Amino acid sequence: MCKLSVNINKIATLRNARGGNIPDVIKAAIDIQRFGANGITVHPRPDERHITYADVRGLKKVVSTEFNIEGNPKEKKFIDLVLEVKPEQVTLVPDTEGQITSDHGWDTIKNKEYLQEIISVFKKAGIRTSVFVDPDLNMIEGAAHIGTDRIELYTETYAASFKNEKEKVILPFKEAAILAGKNGLGINAGHDLNLENLKFFKENVKGLLEVSIGHALISDALYLGLENTVQMYLRQLK
Repeated sequence: MCKLSVNINKIATLRNARGGNIPDVIKAAIDIQRFGANGITVHPRPDERHITYADVRGLKKVVSTEFNIEGNPKEKKFIDLVLEVKPEQVTLVPDTEGQITSDHGWDTIKNKEYLQEIISVFKKAGIRTSVFVDPDLNMIEGAAHIGTDRIELYTETYAASFKNEKEKVILPFKEAAILAGKNGLGINAGHDLNLENLKFFKENVKGLLEVSIGHALISDALYLGLENTVQMYLRQLK
């Protein structure tokens, strides 16, 4: 079964909007795991506008499933945090400072030497690595030569056109997954996956190991309840 890792950034965003500790990010992570999720994902950014570095350290103590930390490894503070916390997985994302949300994958060819170097740092620490990539066969081929354990397919293009042309927009992801599998790369996916488009994606992308979902899942939970929502997403992956 493909694992569901819940990104809890939006819970931290809500807390930070008011100050204090409501909702409690640590308790939310504990509950999300208790409700059946297979992992917790966070994406701390330099301005700590949602998940803070203190949150990450606190979460390390309570995440009993799989802890996935996303971020830009060109930020030394991020590298130091990951090496300190030692999550099960680090997902490398080429964000720019102040970016609202991730919107593109790595150019694994132009950044080959840099990615090889930073991936080796994390792997020496015993941390599984994943790199955020677009469903571009050249980028998948490039990822096969940088030493990463996995790729995370950036799924915004799929989600944006799913309603009108799902059979067409899934094709690049199917091809990317096949090539990744042939090159021994594990396959994760994330960005704008939701209850409407998740099952079709899972059924068509060969070898999918893990999806990271935050915004849609937390938004659904406002109407459906957090426990029920986690269960609904898990059912899409069965």
